[in-house]
Amino acid sequence: MNALISELKKYGIEPDQTPYLVVIAIIILLTAIIVHFILHQLVLKNIEKRAESSSSLVLQIFTQNKLFHRLALMLQGIIVNIQAVLWLSASSDELAVVTTCAELWVMLYALLSFFSLLDVINGLSHKFTTFSHLPLKGIFQSLKLIGSLVVGIMIISLLIGKSPAILISGLGAMAAVLMLVFKDPILGLVAGIQLSANNMLKIGDWLEMPKYGADGAVIDIGLTTVKVQNWDNTITSMPTYALVSDSFKNWSGMSASGGRRIKRSVFIDTTSIHFLSEEEQNKLQEANLLHPYIVKRNHEIEEYNQHLSNDSVLNQRQMTNIGTFRIYLSEYLRNHPMIRKDMTLMVRQLEPGSQGLPLEIYCFTNTVVWLEYEGIQSDIFDHIFAIVGEFGLRVYQSPTGNDVRSLGEVITH
Repeated sequence: MNALISELKKYGIEPDQTPYLVVIAIIILLTAIIVHFILHQLVLKNIEKRAESSSSLVLQIFTQNKLFHRLALMLQGIIVNIQAVLWLSASSDELAVVTTCAELWVMLYALLSFFSLLDVINGLSHKFTTFSHLPLKGIFQSLKLIGSLVVGIMIISLLIGKSPAILISGLGAMAAVLMLVFKDPILGLVAGIQLSANNMLKIGDWLEMPKYGADGAVIDIGLTTVKVQNWDNTITSMPTYALVSDSFKNWSGMSASGGRRIKRSVFIDTTSIHFLSEEEQNKLQEANLLHPYIVKRNHEIEEYNQHLSNDSVLNQRQMTNIGTFRIYLSEYLRNHPMIRKDMTLMVRQLEPGSQGLPLEIYCFTNTVVWLEYEGIQSDIFDHIFAIVGEFGLRVYQSPTGNDVRSLGEVITH
């Protein structure tokens, strides 16, 4: 290049004069246009057409995130920079201006290409079950933030003509301010790593966190926020670090087990509990679920009572309606087609209180689908409330206004 300038000076042509600069500018501009046309109109369009007709997910993800476009624009900046160095004098102001603009262009599109590459990796991770549960979005957002800071420092150092090391050393004095400004992203990054390392949460999990009013499916795990679509279709956003600092319930274990728990009590009026008479036993013995139990139980009681010298009720063993009802419910659940037999199944009495004796149903359905689960649970308790009277039992219910009114009419008459 210097030889070309010397030859031009021999003929009286100053290369730094306006006509020369115009010619150089036209050459650089035409080269940039030609390169842009080749890359964007020929190469990239063919790649996009191939991606549209191809079943390759990798190629489609690459084209959707504009990675090739941004790399092409970065390459154009590099070509302009090389041309400026070749055609312009090393000490000229024009070279400094063009190379500075070209380097700024290259750094900007290098950063955008880095963003696209992270988006491509994030998109590919959703296609593989091994990585789909990892909260990579928050980690990639952290990398984007770090990349932006690095490129920002390089751009400022290029504009002011100072080394990036000087700017970085000056940031030490601003560490406290940066920690305050970027507190949420830093906490979110640490929380995202903990969530990923401990496999605590992933997209699609059923999250319940009453403190933030969240009860639904996780739809997004970001650097600073986690979004939950509640069952009423509202969306709750909460800080990512709150999932580490506070407690939450993840129902994914229930979904994976294939069984959802029923844990609900029916309150029995204790004044309706009594020993079964022979007539009541004969009536209940007609039930297929109770026949084996009543026959076996009667035999045991008769053997025990034969050795008694006193026929007092206080000494004898007898069957109660509440105990027989509990056995009936246990057998009913064991024979229910929608109840799992390989998980805990029991009917138990809880501590009696002012509302009567709680008889708790504890079992698991063979489905985790919410709608089906609620239907099964309702059918079971429909049956319980309808059949309880056959055992001479009453369900406890607080007096209503109609009860008080009826009592007043009885007293009046």
